[in-house]
Amino acid sequence: MKLQTLAAACAAVVTVSFAGAALADDAITAKLQAPVAQKTKFIAGGAMFNCEGDTCVAAAPTSQTLAAATCKTIAKNVGAIASFGNGRRSLDADKLGACNASVDTNTQVAKR
Repeated sequence: MKLQTLAAACAAVVTVSFAGAALADDAITAKLQAPVAQKTKFIAGGAMFNCEGDTCVAAAPTSQTLAAATCKTIAKNVGAIASFGNGRRSLDADKLGACNASVDTNTQVAKR
């Protein structure tokens, strides 16, 4: 009985580990409304974003990376965002609007 319980527990841990890794493996992309002047890197939502042109990518996102708060941090760093998500999920228009409302356009112009 103990062996069966141990085997079941191990199987559950392995399954959860692979499921979590699979969810975290999808890169998260922010398409910008205007390209950045130069390559930029920063941390947002627990992940490193690399921005070039009109795209910022987090190749190793965490479970908190695809969030409205992360979108706001990206927008504050590089400007307004046209889309934000991965292959399975993305922020809806209302959340993107709120994200972009947090951008101070004067600050962004000065940074570029």
